[in-house]
Amino acid sequence: MSHDEHHAHAEHDRTHRHDHSGGHEPAGRPRQPGRWPEQHRGHASWAMAVTATLHCLTGCAVGEILGMVVGTVLGWGNVPTMVVAILLAFLFGYSLTLLSVRRAGLDLRAAVKVALAADTVSIAVMELVDNAIVAFTPGAMDAQLSDGLFWAALLGGFAVAFLITTPVNKWMIARGKGHAVAHTHAHG
Repeated sequence: MSHDEHHAHAEHDRTHRHDHSGGHEPAGRPRQPGRWPEQHRGHASWAMAVTATLHCLTGCAVGEILGMVVGTVLGWGNVPTMVVAILLAFLFGYSLTLLSVRRAGLDLRAAVKVALAADTVSIAVMELVDNAIVAFTPGAMDAQLSDGLFWAALLGGFAVAFLITTPVNKWMIARGKGHAVAHTHAHG
């Protein structure tokens, strides 16, 4: 390395700190929580979007199925059962992200902010699509847990919700929002 290259490299090291995602940020300007590093904005692969959507789908499915089971076992009507199922879908969806970013070292308050930023739109889109499909499938709202129609409508709703939510997540990740926020903390 020449003398000039050495000084250029030293100056670069002094003015930039290396982040864990392979890019650089100016020294003295720490990454703000919830911000996707500039060099990653605009890039969102379909694989990233699928992973984010599967993450969301897992939490939504667990919460929603649990809510449906609770509502059915307790003999609730359709509306209270759906409300509990949706609330549990959000709770479980957020919980998966909370666990991930807490393991990465964020305190609870910061982790909650990251989970809300990372998952709210994704879960909302998924729940809107899934519940609309269940609500508009003839007979699905009156089907019991033991009926194939119940499971067909629910699983079909999740499949369609996955197909609609994946491009939404890709769009958000490319703009440094959604799961990009959690990714910077869990993997950065």
